[in-house]
Amino acid sequence: MLFFPFLFSFLLTCSTALDTITTNQPLGDGETIVSEHGEFEMGFFNTDGLPQNRYFGIWYKKISNGTVVWVANRDHPVTNTSGVVTVTRTGILVLANETKVWSSNSSRSVKNPIAQLLDSGNLVFRDKNDENIIWQSFDYPVDNFLPGMKLGINFVTGMQRYLSSWKSVDDPSLGNFVYRMEAKGWPQFELWNGPNLTYRLGPWVGDRFSGIPRIKPNNIFKVQYVISEKEVYYTFEITDASESAIARSILPPDGRLQRQTWNKGKQQWTNYLSLQVNDCDTYGLCGGNGVCNINKAPKCECMKWFHPNSPDAWSEADWSGGCARNTQLDCKNGDGFVMVSGVKLPDTRLTRYNLTGNLQECEKRCLSDCSCMAYSNADHRGGGSGCVLWFGDLTDIRGYTVDGQDLYIRVAASESDEDKRSSRNLVVVIVIPVLAAMTVILILSLVYAFMKRNRERKGIRRLGSNGHATDGINKDELDLPLFTFMQIAKATNGFSLNNKLGEGGFGPVYKGMLDKGQEIAVKRLSNTSRQGIDEFMNEVSCIAKLQHRNLVKLLGCCVEEEERMLIYEYMPNRGLDSVFFDKELRKLFDWVKRFNIINGISKGLLYLHEDSRLRIIHRDLKLSNILLDYEMNPKISDFGMARIFGGSETEASTTRVVGTYGYMPPEYAIEGLFSTKSDVYSFGVVVLEIVSGRRNRGFKHQDHNHNLLGHAWRSYNEGKHLEVVDPVIMESNKYSELFRVIQIALLCVQQYPEDRPSMSSVVLMLSSKIELPIPKEPGFYSERNPEKNYSSSSKCESESINQISITHLAPR
Repeated sequence: MLFFPFLFSFLLTCSTALDTITTNQPLGDGETIVSEHGEFEMGFFNTDGLPQNRYFGIWYKKISNGTVVWVANRDHPVTNTSGVVTVTRTGILVLANETKVWSSNSSRSVKNPIAQLLDSGNLVFRDKNDENIIWQSFDYPVDNFLPGMKLGINFVTGMQRYLSSWKSVDDPSLGNFVYRMEAKGWPQFELWNGPNLTYRLGPWVGDRFSGIPRIKPNNIFKVQYVISEKEVYYTFEITDASESAIARSILPPDGRLQRQTWNKGKQQWTNYLSLQVNDCDTYGLCGGNGVCNINKAPKCECMKWFHPNSPDAWSEADWSGGCARNTQLDCKNGDGFVMVSGVKLPDTRLTRYNLTGNLQECEKRCLSDCSCMAYSNADHRGGGSGCVLWFGDLTDIRGYTVDGQDLYIRVAASESDEDKRSSRNLVVVIVIPVLAAMTVILILSLVYAFMKRNRERKGIRRLGSNGHATDGINKDELDLPLFTFMQIAKATNGFSLNNKLGEGGFGPVYKGMLDKGQEIAVKRLSNTSRQGIDEFMNEVSCIAKLQHRNLVKLLGCCVEEEERMLIYEYMPNRGLDSVFFDKELRKLFDWVKRFNIINGISKGLLYLHEDSRLRIIHRDLKLSNILLDYEMNPKISDFGMARIFGGSETEASTTRVVGTYGYMPPEYAIEGLFSTKSDVYSFGVVVLEIVSGRRNRGFKHQDHNHNLLGHAWRSYNEGKHLEVVDPVIMESNKYSELFRVIQIALLCVQQYPEDRPSMSSVVLMLSSKIELPIPKEPGFYSERNPEKNYSSSSKCESESINQISITHLAPR
């Protein structure tokens, strides 16, 4: 839906060598012109879905050939090949049978008119002897936002530049969605579906828009936001350091805004940023004075000083009525303000603003107007500057853990005083633990220094072959940044229990924050862990050099004395097991989100198996080892059991079976044989668990004693696919896609590895509509004996290295 390189049939017979149209050289149907360096092409085209209609437009030439970026006569197609483009003194005309179909409507006439296609994709109308542009297509964008374009409003001319979607992938006529700048109050971008406001990006706050988290610095493009008395607009350019990069934003027919970059290796568009990623991006989901937080259940809540307008509707997840104040304001009695931090600023259509002043001045201005309900800085950089004042209900607030802004909300004097008392108490509650934590860190550092010196004096440090002290790890082999113990202790507040995220077979995992504000996750090898130096080095060697958007990034490690720690990028939305095995949380994930997660996992595995420098078998792919980032993108983690294959190596065996039963294929669990097809099997189990919201192991059904694989196999053979599907996503109306994914999963879990598809085939099957083979019966699906005890046992012959008890398996 996001790009259309293969959807168009071009009836083109020749191209001129020129990039211009003149009064003496019109452009007929079947002819094209190409920009000076061949970046873009222009002419008539038709789509596969509407072959009878001819449209005059511009498309990419060098890359993604056929991807249309602009259409002139989108609502007035030519129904035959009589179309011709001519240039007159007053502008550009598209004619059909000598009848005007479209005109550029230039503001003034010129003596020697030409229409020129630039390498930026911009069609300009000007005088041949004058570089001043009279008219340009960049002022009238369609669904593509290209480098150098402006989106916004010119207050002098009244011109508004906005994006509008195609009606469908085959129909370029005006679609349902419009993305435009709203200049009432403090300007903000809004997405409209017909008459309904569906998404709001949020106002500009100095370095980004309020509605999206902070984007890491990149060398691909730079953005610019300009606001003045004459105009307000947003634009972006490709950076000088990345001149060969190609980027665009697009508003597809489904309205899901994307920023994309061109992947030269794979010759396809890659999504760099999705603006709408979860339900909290839906405009006004929680009503007036409500806050949406995707990490909470329910996701809507009233702010502390408010209560639901309709408690009954609120309890039934109908939050549209919003929230009312607990205590009514009394301007004459001296209202006060309380700060709500880390939020997306509310709808700014009912605001007043200026670009000067500090927070104290903002408060005075808001306090002096009894109808002012909140204030914030216009620019949040460097301590803040400028003022934005809100009037009326505060709508479309979203809560973030990081990257949000501070909003100061007007409350009654009594609530303001109470909040101040709470703040003083909070200082006592916070300061004492912080001082205690600092003391603990100081003590730890002293103990560490003492132990190190004591070990050196007693000569008990082990020596390597080179005569240097070692902890069993050659630091020269660790091709990644090294952190000191004190750095990590400080980042995790002395490995505080409040920072602990969980614990696995490796040991505890802590959340931390480095001095520069980067959030991290720290895996610390525990003394009781059965994982050791081999697993540590294995994870480092496997993942250190891997770079893929669907793999968790390893930032570095810490190796000091007996300490072994791995430092990863922090994933705020936890593992998939905590999402899809939770009755409430999985309601937040409709089929579109689940399908995107499945796609992401498949691409991460494909990278490991075929596209990375090393061929890597994960060997422990499961829902708990797939984490979600801020944008709900899945990232594969935990490479402690992974194996690296050589260029010609396709299969290996082991006498030490590690991993997690329920996800292991038969050949590995029974014979110790593993290959890329082992991960394919695990992927199939993961897909069925995502689709069903049920675990494979421990699955129960009233009509049989199969596990989830057996249940899916039985349902597939009986044509009862819906019995596998989580009821939460039954209303998706995409049953054919659901059934197709279930069939792909069953192909992945077939009993014999040679029957299973490769991950490259899986990715192709997920992204296309090619005919699928009929799956054979899966491995490990035979009906269990209900009388037999399948509970955990510490006497199992082989165990998961993740400390998950398993049952010994044998062939029947």
